[in-house]
Amino acid sequence: MERSPTTPDEFIASLPDGVRGDIATLDAEISSVMAGLERTLWEGVFWGGTVQHIIGYGAYRYAGRSGRSGEWFVVGLAAQKNYLSLYVNAAEDGAYLGKQYAGRLGKVKAGSANLQFKQAADIDAAVLREMVTRARDLVPDAT
Repeated sequence: MERSPTTPDEFIASLPDGVRGDIATLDAEISSVMAGLERTLWEGVFWGGTVQHIIGYGAYRYAGRSGRSGEWFVVGLAAQKNYLSLYVNAAEDGAYLGKQYAGRLGKVKAGSANLQFKQAADIDAAVLREMVTRARDLVPDAT
């Protein structure tokens, strides 16, 4: 995936009515915590081979075990066909934060670094802000 020339605000405005409000609400919550860090739209082929658009908050450099390196977002937000996704690319004590917070967030399905849910109302906003704050603090070199 790559950074898009489309801004997150332009992307949100282009979303269908049924999802635009939920993404805008979640974007505002995440942006309030990640203020001062990069907020950009990433687009391209993602895991599983599908084309995705993900609003990324904060950026950091990574180096994988394979020796591959790159840049990625700390927290990401995406509208999928049947659900919304929140990506939290921070871990503590060997576990991704999304899994650690899933039980407190609300009606979510937790993967490793991915949380899936139907609508913004399924998420406890205070717990979301707490998790995003922790993710931000765990990646101190984020820009």
